Amino acid sequence: MSDRPSVILSGFADESANDKTAEQQFCAFAALGLQYYTIRFIDAGGGVKNVMKLTKTEIGKIRHEQDKYGLNVSSIGSPIGKVKLLDVEDGTRNAYIPFDKYLNGDVAKACELAHAFETKLIRGFSFYHPRGTDAWEHVPQVVDQLGQIAELCHRSDLTFGLELEANLVGHTGPLLAAIHRQVNHPALVLIFDGANVVTQGCSADETFGHYEVMKPGLGWLHIKDYRHPHPAQKTDHVDEEALKHFVPADLGHSGHEAILRDFRDLIPRLERKLKKRGIPGVFLDMEPHVKGGGQFGGFSGPDGFGVALRSLCRVLDYVGIDYHLRDFEDIKAARGV
Repeated sequence: MSDRPSVILSGFADESANDKTAEQQFCAFAALGLQYYTIRFIDAGGGVKNVMKLTKTEIGKIRHEQDKYGLNVSSIGSPIGKVKLLDVEDGTRNAYIPFDKYLNGDVAKACELAHAFETKLIRGFSFYHPRGTDAWEHVPQVVDQLGQIAELCHRSDLTFGLELEANLVGHTGPLLAAIHRQVNHPALVLIFDGANVVTQGCSADETFGHYEVMKPGLGWLHIKDYRHPHPAQKTDHVDEEALKHFVPADLGHSGHEAILRDFRDLIPRLERKLKKRGIPGVFLDMEPHVKGGGQFGGFSGPDGFGVALRSLCRVLDYVGIDYHLRDFEDIKAARGV
């Protein structure tokens, strides 16, 4: 029995399927040996939809299909928080929805979906501040709104994960750490994503600094990486649709080896904390984007996802973090042998 800390491998299953059908996604994940997936875009017979748009009938079909492949949902990959903080024209196409309507509409729907798919986790974001303004100026409003979101999730026995991503208020580790401290709610955790730091022009050392300041609030990690073809340039606004250089976790500029080596020591304490909230363990959620990515999703294909998974496993083996992929014993158990 290994005494090494262990994580649960998951991923955005829509990245693995050419047509994003439920069967394609689940077949790819089962073949790769994964037992958890994050649901984001999926075709359950009515065309490709974001998880937030699924009908009860489609949810039932997806649940039936995932059971056939022995899969469980790790988190709802919602776009909650990817809307404007203020109703001002700033040259972007981001939508604005009055917050009370948003809280009782989209956020409440995300909670219903989490229960329907029997997961305790919802992924979300920190709102778009008007382009060209200082994100720090908007922290008080974001803290207020995320506090209400966290409380709504808490009342539903759920946990809201706030992802670091470019162009949002929480686009840096220090900003997200400050938001987390000020919200100060057990249902709010942070999600670190190294590639989302690197795309803003940061080096591996700088990326580690963003991770380090987020550590007290971490709930889980997203795994993707990015490799600049030329010297990185710092930027206040990232053209997400123009990003083309995502790579597996052992080939990019995020420094995953150093991050995961440090994260290893955090896993046992974090696992205990998460299990108290009904979460099965510490997830590493793969979102590789190796064939392209954008504002609301990305694509890797079944081959690209397999390459990205093997890359991550090599890093985990090297730094001494355990994980589980399906083996023959799992197959026998599924057959009742």
